[in-house]
Amino acid sequence: MSATIAIQGIKGSFHHQVAKEYYNYDVVVDECLSFEELVDSLMSGKSDEAVMAIENSIAGPIIPNYALIDKNNLHIIGEHYLSIHQNLMALKGQKIEDIQEVHSHPIALLQCMEFLKKYPHIKIVEDKDTAETARRIHEKQLTGIAAIASKAASEMYDLEILAPEIQTINNNMTRFVIINKVDSFVDKTEINRASIKFELDHKRGSLAAVLNVMSDCKLNLTKIQSLPKIETPWKYSFFVDVTFEKYEDYAKAKSLMEIMAEYFKVLGEYKNTKP
Repeated sequence: MSATIAIQGIKGSFHHQVAKEYYNYDVVVDECLSFEELVDSLMSGKSDEAVMAIENSIAGPIIPNYALIDKNNLHIIGEHYLSIHQNLMALKGQKIEDIQEVHSHPIALLQCMEFLKKYPHIKIVEDKDTAETARRIHEKQLTGIAAIASKAASEMYDLEILAPEIQTINNNMTRFVIINKVDSFVDKTEINRASIKFELDHKRGSLAAVLNVMSDCKLNLTKIQSLPKIETPWKYSFFVDVTFEKYEDYAKAKSLMEIMAEYFKVLGEYKNTKP
């Protein structure tokens, strides 16, 4: 069995690692340097499914990605958690004292800020992707510039790790979702997590009432995030993740929320894999 999976970044990136771990067969990856490009790959049929980072235990949720899934009517069909280990790397033969700039994805830089503060002489430069930065250093033989990326990227692009495991918090995990143009065919007996979106009437207690329904129906609210509706000032959409033991409890809550909300949408129903 073979499939093409869109990833944000290139081979050696954390998205590439997730694709290798999640699928139990060899996959072809479509390398995309932005999440918008990733969605375009999926929508155009260039790829069959896509791996998308959705939240990090340090940096928090990546809200624009929820909006991308919603806007393009994509479906979350699975999830995968990856322990993130960030490493400072550069061309071989250099020391940290030789480094003038460090380039990486903004979230990777944020995850390593305590380490970077120890070296005020190093200029911090945001880039599109961790592994792509490592590849560019290798291809152009850039001295004085370091990347923050995975150990796999250092091996793939022949760079030396100057400082391993530089993330501020060792228990640093990123949650990735698997998205598709069609909904999941997971059996309801295996579904114990859902991602939903709703909009409420702007009146006192409307959100509290919905949260009470979730509680009464034995749903565990794992994340709630609001996003302003650009076309309607002072109106917000809520993106919510819930887990549950019985699909019947979730189905009951869903039927009630559909009545209570001005707008209600399921972004995905899938299996919870949180370690």
